[in-house]
Amino acid sequence: MTISRPNVSAATLTKNRTEGSVSPFSGMCVTCIDGCVGMCEIGKSAYRGHETIYPQPFGIITTASEKDYPVDYSHFNIMGTAVGAVGIEADSDKAIFPAVNLETRLGADKGIKLRLPFMIPGIGSTNVAKQNWEGLAIGSAISGCGLTIGENVVGMDPQAIIRNGRVIETVDLKKRVSLFQEWQEDGYGAIVVQANVEDTRLGVQEYAIRELGVEIVELKWGQGAKDIGGEVKINDLAKAQLLKKRGYVVLPDPENPLVIESFKRGTFKEFERHSRVGMVELESFLARVEELRAAGAKYITLKTGAYRPVDLARAVRFASLAKIDYLTVDGAGGGTGMSPWRMMNEWGVPVVELHSLTYEYCKYLADKGEYVPDVIFAGGITMEDQIFKGLSLGAPFVKAIGMARAPIAAVMVGKTIGNKINEKKLPVYVERFGNSVEEVFVTAAELKAHFGAERFAQIPAGALGLFTYYERLAQGMRQLMCGSRKFALGYLTRNDIAAITREASEISGIPYIMELDRAEAKDVLDIRL
Repeated sequence: MTISRPNVSAATLTKNRTEGSVSPFSGMCVTCIDGCVGMCEIGKSAYRGHETIYPQPFGIITTASEKDYPVDYSHFNIMGTAVGAVGIEADSDKAIFPAVNLETRLGADKGIKLRLPFMIPGIGSTNVAKQNWEGLAIGSAISGCGLTIGENVVGMDPQAIIRNGRVIETVDLKKRVSLFQEWQEDGYGAIVVQANVEDTRLGVQEYAIRELGVEIVELKWGQGAKDIGGEVKINDLAKAQLLKKRGYVVLPDPENPLVIESFKRGTFKEFERHSRVGMVELESFLARVEELRAAGAKYITLKTGAYRPVDLARAVRFASLAKIDYLTVDGAGGGTGMSPWRMMNEWGVPVVELHSLTYEYCKYLADKGEYVPDVIFAGGITMEDQIFKGLSLGAPFVKAIGMARAPIAAVMVGKTIGNKINEKKLPVYVERFGNSVEEVFVTAAELKAHFGAERFAQIPAGALGLFTYYERLAQGMRQLMCGSRKFALGYLTRNDIAAITREASEISGIPYIMELDRAEAKDVLDIRL
């Protein structure tokens, strides 16, 4: 069974010449012929080299692994029941799905309030994030959900003022924070500022706390999409030179006269900006947490990626020792704005395995009476069934689900529909719902009644897209939870799902479906009148 697709992908704009006859292990055409112009990744690499490493075109796409992992969340089924209700009176007139409470709390003091258990983790300096930030920020705020400003936003901002290696003023970060804050209601939702090596050196989080009123900051060890630091492409020579001066790794060297000449000639059109990898140590981690607390951070979080199991153990234990507020665990295969394509497909611990290990490590500490931070699971999650399964697989430690690529998709679709409405060029499959924002977006009437006509008119279509997507997920979650007779998130347990393959059961510790409820079923079968 082949579970990878080497050598060709829509992500790298490559294909096989003999599409119907391909070597499964190499991905090459069975017959590689002299005279082919090079449509596959090998061929394209022969003339574009390192450019072929990355998904294309940069700045208008997000990307996720196409590897078909042996186990994923589809290998679990949600268990419903015909008996009783938890969290509400067992009354058919009261135990209805709209009564399910999806609010959640995060943090050591449970002070981070989310109306829905959704957090967008680490949307940083890629163009696709910046171009859609208005929809992401306003949509998250009006939904009462969380949004994380990812790495390198300040370093990438040409208008940021940096003196003696520390940021003292920004344009982009200030705008990203304020857009969320202006629409936040009743303290629900969360805006988080993340930092990597370069951000920490620039003092980004201290600036955000001091000048922008940010209460939640996140330390970043990594993500599920790649095993190295953040990356973007730059199509402006002056900006590439500025970023090198700010300490970033920029390839090729934008100060090299030969490179400058080649760029101006059009031989290549984009520079690469790379972040450094961090070096995790317990002492420096604890010291950084204390620095942020002293700077005024109310909540401190950590995001880790799909590193080997011992690194996950470090994340769980270090987070416990530092008493941070929540830990985000991002499995391999998820999504990115830019990552090396083969790395995204072939590195790291996949989602089910990583999430199962996280539960195991958290339970180990909890059983010893140790502090365990709240956990957010992330990694390719898009729909309500996966959200339910993630919350159940990690119960009682997992309090929310991280999603980035799906929310960005909702924002981009909402934005595109809004533009098409303005241009009076709606495609027929959308036009059948109407020709205005209020007709097309099913949640528009609710939002207009809530905010009033004038304020509603200021909500961008991208934000409507995110709010409406979240509304669908919320109703779907309520229906699934009602079927399981669980009427608040805190009542979900690992017993609410079952593995439908032996392998999924072995990996996760979730019972195989044919072994579920055996003792209880026998007791029922032995009932006598």
